Amino acid sequence: MNEIDDASDPAEESTLFDEQLAGLLARLEAAPLSDQESLLEELCQQQPACARELQLLWATMQVVDMAGGEHREHSAGSEGSTVELDLQLPCQLGDYELLEEIGRGGMGIVFRARQLSLDREVAIKMISRGPLASAEDRTRFEAEARAAAQLDHEGIVPVYDVGEMEGRPFFSMKLIDGETLSQRVSQSPLKGRQAARLLLQVCRAVAFAHQHGILHRDLKPSNILIDADGRPHVNDFGLAKRLDDEQGITLSGAVLGTPSYMAPEQAAGKRGVVGAVSDVYSLGSVLYHTVTGRPPFQAATSVDTLLLVLEQDPVPPRALNAQLDRDLEMIILRCLQKPTDLRYQSVTELADDLQAYLNDESIRARSGRFAHVVARWMRETHHAHVLENWGLLWMWHSAALLIVCFATNWMSWQEIESRWAYFSLWTLGLGAWAIVFWTLRRRMGPVMFVERQIAHLWAGSMCAIGILFPVEYLMELEVLELSPALALVSGMVFIGKAGILTGKFYTQAAIMFLAAPLMAIYSEWALVIFGLFSAFCFFVPGLKYHRQRLGNQSSRQATRQP
Repeated sequence: MNEIDDASDPAEESTLFDEQLAGLLARLEAAPLSDQESLLEELCQQQPACARELQLLWATMQVVDMAGGEHREHSAGSEGSTVELDLQLPCQLGDYELLEEIGRGGMGIVFRARQLSLDREVAIKMISRGPLASAEDRTRFEAEARAAAQLDHEGIVPVYDVGEMEGRPFFSMKLIDGETLSQRVSQSPLKGRQAARLLLQVCRAVAFAHQHGILHRDLKPSNILIDADGRPHVNDFGLAKRLDDEQGITLSGAVLGTPSYMAPEQAAGKRGVVGAVSDVYSLGSVLYHTVTGRPPFQAATSVDTLLLVLEQDPVPPRALNAQLDRDLEMIILRCLQKPTDLRYQSVTELADDLQAYLNDESIRARSGRFAHVVARWMRETHHAHVLENWGLLWMWHSAALLIVCFATNWMSWQEIESRWAYFSLWTLGLGAWAIVFWTLRRRMGPVMFVERQIAHLWAGSMCAIGILFPVEYLMELEVLELSPALALVSGMVFIGKAGILTGKFYTQAAIMFLAAPLMAIYSEWALVIFGLFSAFCFFVPGLKYHRQRLGNQSSRQATRQP
C-alpha cells in the first residue's frame, strides 16, 4: 500500500496525489526520448488511478514545449532569418540557389530558390536546426516529404526532390506565388459562398490524401496556400501519418497539431482514436475561421486553448457573423461536434454537403438534427474515465441499497413505529457503508478531484434523506410518509452526475423521478420500489465501467507483450 492510500485527510491526500504525479512526470522527462512511450504505458498500468491525469499532464507538457519551441524560433527569427542554419543569402547549395526566406514553421524554414539544372524557381524546405536536428526531427521531416511526394493532386503542393545538402535534409516543392488563407482572412472574413467554394477545393484535396492513406493532422489557414488565380493548395504534411499506421512516429499522450484547430481527441493526446474525422474537425475549424475572422477556440495560452477545445462548445458562427447562411453554419457545427460519431464520417461527406449548399440543395447537416441534440446531451465528458474506478463499487452499492430498502419495508410491515430505528438504519447504516466504500476506493489508488465533487453530491443526498425523518416528525406525519422524496433526491443527484460525468445519467434521473409517483401510489411497497429502481440505476453503469476497466487493463497488457 502506498502512502496516498493511507492518507485520510482530503488536503493531505490531494497533496500526496500531486506529489506522486510530479514524480511520475519527472521519470518521464528523465527517460530517453525513445523510451518515453513504453514508460508512459508502464506507469499508466502500474498506477491506473493516475493514468488519465498523467496522460493529460504529459500532453499539456508537450503543448508547452511546442509553444516554447515556437517562441524560441520566433525570437531567433527576429535576430536573423537564418541563425539556425548559418546561411548567408543568397547562397548556393548543390543544384539550388537559395534566394530568400519566405516562411517559417514549428520545425522547418522555407526558402525561395532557383533550381539551376532546370532553371526554375522552387520552394526549398529545410529543418530549422540544420545539422543539429534531432533524430525525431529528421524522422518527422522525412515523413512529411514522403507523405507529400505520394500525392499527385492539383490541390496539394507537389514535391519535386528529396535529399540532403551539406548535412542539411531538404525537399523541394512547387513555388506557389500568392498568400496563405490566414493572410487572406486577416484582411476580412470571406463571404459564406466564397468560403464554401474555397474550402470545397481544400476538402477534395484532403479527401484525395485520405483515399491514399495519408492523414494530415495539422490543417489550419496558414497551411493552405492560395495562388494568383485564387486556387487553394494544401501544404505542410509535417504531422501526417498513414491511416493504417497504429504506431506512427509520435508518443502516446503526445499532443500534435495547432490547438485552435485540432480535434478534441488530438487535444487529449488520444493517438489511437485520431482518424479521418479528426481532419474533418480541423476543416470545420478552418471554415469557421474563414467566415468569422477568428478560430472557434482561442485563449491567452496554448494550454488554455486546449482546455476550451476539450470542455467548451464554440460560439455559433452566426453570433459573430450575422450575414452567414444558416445552412453553412450547420455544416460548420456538424464538423465541430466533439463526439466523433456526430461529425461527417469522411471529408468526402463534408465536400458533398458544401457542394449541395452551393447548389442550393438540401444538406446532410439538417438531417437527424434532433438525434444530434440528444446525442450531445448524452455524451460522456472527459471526466467519465473516473467511473472505471467506481464500477465494482457501484455494483456493491446497489446490493447495499437493496438490503437497506428491503429491511426498511420489512420493518414497516412489522408495524415498527420507532422513528429512531428508521433514522439509524438510513444514517448510521448507510454512513457505515459510505466509510467502507471510500476505504475500498482509496485502496484502488488516489482519489481524483472530480470524484470528490461526486462525493459531495452523495453526502448532500444523505443529509437530505436523514433530515426527512425529523421533518416528518415536525409535520406530525407517519414515519416513511415522505419516502417518495427519496426518489426525487436521487434523481437530482443523477442529474448532477450527468452534467459532470456522462449525459447517460439523465436516463437514471428519469427512472428515479418515475419511481416517486409509483412509491406514492403503492405506499406499502414504497421502499421496495425505491430499492429496485435505485439498485438498477447503479448496477448497470457499474457493470459497464467495471468491464471497461478490465478491458483497458487487458489491452495495456497485450500492448506490452512482444
